[in-house]
Amino acid sequence: MSDLEGIFVGGGGEGYGEKQHLLMKYANRHGLIAGATGTGKTVTLQILAESFSKQGVPVFMSDVKGDLSGLAVAGSPDHKLHTPFMERAAKIGFADFDYEAFPVTFWDLYGEKGHPVRTTVSEMGPLLLSQLLELSEAQEGILNIAFRVADEEALPLLDLKDLQALLVWIGENAKTLALRYGFVSANSVGAIQRRLLVLENQGAADFFGEPALDLEDMFQVDADGRGQINILAADKLMGAPKLYATFLLWLLAELFETLPEIGDPDKPRFVFFFDEAHLLFDGAPKALVDKVEQVARLIRSKGVGVYFVTQNPADVPEDILGQLGNRVQHALRAFTRKDQKDLRAAADTYRENPRFDIEDAIKEVGVGEAVTSLLIKKGMPGVAERTLIRPPSSQLGPITKIERKAVLMESPVAGKYEDVLDRDSAFEMLADRAAKAAKEAEEAEAKEEEMEAREREYQTGRRYTGNRVGRSTTKRKRSRRGDSVGTAFAKSMMRSIGTKAGTALVRGVMGSLFKGR
Repeated sequence: MSDLEGIFVGGGGEGYGEKQHLLMKYANRHGLIAGATGTGKTVTLQILAESFSKQGVPVFMSDVKGDLSGLAVAGSPDHKLHTPFMERAAKIGFADFDYEAFPVTFWDLYGEKGHPVRTTVSEMGPLLLSQLLELSEAQEGILNIAFRVADEEALPLLDLKDLQALLVWIGENAKTLALRYGFVSANSVGAIQRRLLVLENQGAADFFGEPALDLEDMFQVDADGRGQINILAADKLMGAPKLYATFLLWLLAELFETLPEIGDPDKPRFVFFFDEAHLLFDGAPKALVDKVEQVARLIRSKGVGVYFVTQNPADVPEDILGQLGNRVQHALRAFTRKDQKDLRAAADTYRENPRFDIEDAIKEVGVGEAVTSLLIKKGMPGVAERTLIRPPSSQLGPITKIERKAVLMESPVAGKYEDVLDRDSAFEMLADRAAKAAKEAEEAEAKEEEMEAREREYQTGRRYTGNRVGRSTTKRKRSRRGDSVGTAFAKSMMRSIGTKAGTALVRGVMGSLFKGR
């Protein structure tokens, strides 16, 4: 499948007999896989994942259509494409082509088609969470205040109800907080709460919780030295595109922050495929795009290769596109003037080949064929080639539910993430403070009433005046101005817990606090 030169991608040149390799030494210099729907991007993803796994490199990829699950099962001579596969293998010189299965771990944010994936609100951080919630600048400012208060008050933000409870506290204490952090608008707090409710309705409550994902579980290598292929079931998740894009960006950021520098390795330690990459950049603020550009530029020295997968190279910002050294460009359709402009722009990024016009080639390549440009010695871009992509060794197409269940049962992390853990965090801590404050207030009120009763009894028993003090029929009003911040919040919190809204807050799962950002 792969030789010492690197990953065999397919055959190029005259008669497609010249082998095209993605050199392992330059595989961490990122890449782009682009092309219109139905042109073969999924098969290219599949053969790259197979090849990296064979080289002992773990891989992460999202399965938008369910087809990539076939990596867990060997291809079959009974498949309808067996004969075309064998003919293509012979044509491109793929002499050792054979069918085999690969080590696969299935993941799913909803826990339905894979092991549950969770993180904490604190781990997500205010920048990504603001992007996920599509907050305004003012609302993002309040969210940053919430994270700062959580750090200062030692309130772990693990799941959505923790953040919701803390926002209640911030709303109740807006005047006090304004002296330190600036004006806190009740309307903005309410808007964030509504966004969180929408997110919760999309199933995100399952994503924020514990046990949180341990990245080491994605770096496993099987007994044969093959890297684990981590596949995220994303068919349902695509119904919430913001959540999908934010999760992938969070995972990329976690890799960047967790992994140590290793310089310029002989091969990557991990390869990350970012499918449907346009979802990340659509409407993204410049600050977020700059962050992605920074991560892409620096993460390669940590041994991570990032490959963006999208329909059109124009979907990726130019600053990031310029860092993607390895290119596999499947066919592009140019129906409109904008399409034609994008096609010319895509062609201009390739190193010219005198044998053909690159712009024409990108329009003409068939299914399973692509214009490739792979880095060569000293990291220089290779000459563009029309390349027949090699056939996959694993099954083409999705596996059955029974086969998926068997893979999950044999997974090295089976049983680790399925059971939700529950421990005290911001919601429980604030509720406990509220309960204590309410109890203290109640005890103080009872003590005051007792003292008033004694005073009335004393006045009634006075003999020397000859006057009897009548029992007051009206209760003296107590001023609320003396209520402490904790007491005020306590009353509000206890009222919330007693309502249906308060009951809804209790739903959700707990997470673990690793580090606040």
